[in-house]
Amino acid sequence: MTTTSQRGPVPPRSTRQLLNKVPEVTVWFWVIKILCTTVGESFADWINMQLGVGLSTTAVIFTVVFAVVLAVQMRLRAYLPFVYWLTVVVVSVTGTLYTDILTDQLGVPLWVSTSVFSTLLAATFGVWYLRERTLSIHSIVTTPREGFYWFAVLVTFALGTATGDWTLKLTGWAPGASVLLPLSLIAIVTGTWRYGANPVLAFWAAYILTRPLGANIGDWLATPRSEQGLGLGTFMTSVVFLLAILATVVYLSISRADVIEDEAAADPQTSADPTRERRALAGLAVAAIATVALLGWANAQPHQSALAAEEGAAPTCTGAPLTQSQATEQVATSFPASDLGTLRTIADDTLALVRAGDQPGATARVTDLETAWDDDEATLQPMDCQAWTFVDQQIDPALSAVRSSSPDPAVEVSALQTLMDTLG
Repeated sequence: MTTTSQRGPVPPRSTRQLLNKVPEVTVWFWVIKILCTTVGESFADWINMQLGVGLSTTAVIFTVVFAVVLAVQMRLRAYLPFVYWLTVVVVSVTGTLYTDILTDQLGVPLWVSTSVFSTLLAATFGVWYLRERTLSIHSIVTTPREGFYWFAVLVTFALGTATGDWTLKLTGWAPGASVLLPLSLIAIVTGTWRYGANPVLAFWAAYILTRPLGANIGDWLATPRSEQGLGLGTFMTSVVFLLAILATVVYLSISRADVIEDEAAADPQTSADPTRERRALAGLAVAAIATVALLGWANAQPHQSALAAEEGAAPTCTGAPLTQSQATEQVATSFPASDLGTLRTIADDTLALVRAGDQPGATARVTDLETAWDDDEATLQPMDCQAWTFVDQQIDPALSAVRSSSPDPAVEVSALQTLMDTLG
């Protein structure tokens, strides 16, 4: 959505006045925002899981990078596309990682994270408005306002991550289908804004919703075809979207299509028609209630959590759990020898690299194991669900051991050798 402008609240004389530090809200703003959001999801996953850096280490790295980039952005006196959008990319990754740490390492339920971040965002807006008397992003002309703005952006990314993941957990929707809900809600917000909704409320609602939209797009592109994705992988998805961001930023730097020329301009704080604004607010409330009802209905349907599937959780199989000897026998008799041969070769290569002390080589080779296993899932799992589940539960420890930020060769060898014993 684009916005109209009018002169907004003037900052106190004691506050250093800057040129506006944010871009004009045009269609380009929303395109590049979604691109940045997708990168935040895919790039964080690639560094954390594919490179084996680890969640905590990745979060520390990006917190430091975010602090440095934000310091550069805050020292500028005017909007500079490259620095501004680099800050958005970094904050998107950082906000995603914070939510992932709460969920994956600290075990905080997603509904709790969603509630906490929602409360924190509401408090941020409350303090921001009480101090500045405006929440308009077109009035970011002082350092305090810019500080409020970037903190709110960080919280929206964390909130969007928690809300999006919670939605996937509740519904079990596939990556492609999961794109439709945030896309529909953004369309509703845009429609109510054009009808007469409060422009500031509409902007921030759409800003939050672009986070789960971009993340779901990223998951859809990166997820293997066997799991109803497009199979690009997290690395290729990150590269494609980073190049798209770079091309867009270069265009905006040359064209200045998103530069606010009137540095004192601000979005209107209310709609021109109070009656329409109230009706639009009621419409947004109805959409929110309908969304909650839809999620409640989807949660009541039999399904497997999409997040659990993404993290490698095995499907439920009938029958008693297999012993090691039973699993080895069923794997040999149920699965094609060619598929087992490929898996054994990759596991053996990885084991040899670990024993030779070539950890980077082992980390790279074990990715081939994950890819081959994911590609074979649709074929092997229906052949023998119990055997497939047994192997799947041994592949995950092997991947984690080799990709650990502080790998222990003994643990790596044990996990890989156990897997090879099962594969025959």
